[in-house]
Amino acid sequence: MEAPFPMNRSEKKEFEFEMIEKLIEENNGIVRTKQITELGIDYRRIISYVDEGRLLRVKSGYYAINLQEQNEEELIAGMFPDGILTMESALFYYGYLTTRPFVWKIAVSKNTSKSRFKMDYPALEPYYCEKEVLELGVTETKLGNLSMHIYTKDRLICDVLKYEDKMKRPDFKKAAWAYIQDEDKDVSSLMECARKRKVLKKVQNMIGVWL
Repeated sequence: MEAPFPMNRSEKKEFEFEMIEKLIEENNGIVRTKQITELGIDYRRIISYVDEGRLLRVKSGYYAINLQEQNEEELIAGMFPDGILTMESALFYYGYLTTRPFVWKIAVSKNTSKSRFKMDYPALEPYYCEKEVLELGVTETKLGNLSMHIYTKDRLICDVLKYEDKMKRPDFKKAAWAYIQDEDKDVSSLMECARKRKVLKKVQNMIGVWL
């Protein structure tokens, strides 16, 4: 985008930074390098803003203005549109856990580059899955002003049983009991997911007696 009137170098730099600020605001606090360069702003200019501390590199290829003011949920949804909330993160959004876990648990394709998760903030733990496992029982939830994929309650509780040893015991018990008491659960869907996730016996032994 060209400046509306002739500017010297300093004025143009400020004008371009204002363009980036507006772009970040329009994209819920975070933008990719490509989005900035599509405005006609040179990559070297982006680096200069980072060096000056005016622009923050969240991770490779992603930028924000102020992470302290940025909604953490929207950062996750914005950076990982292909991810699916799972385990404790999903349990929290369903109300099965009352405290949001410090580490975000996200299921992604096994082919996803591991470098995407090399970041200091927010804390992330990816679960790499085969396509058929990744796409089983997926729905959506709201994270701030954005939508993100999340596993259904029935799929989720199967994963909780499958990865029981990776959870804190109190959280595991809360999650299992919350599901048992949830009037919105779908037993037929639960059994289908249990078969596909190979936890049918655990579901029958630990949850089935309460259904």
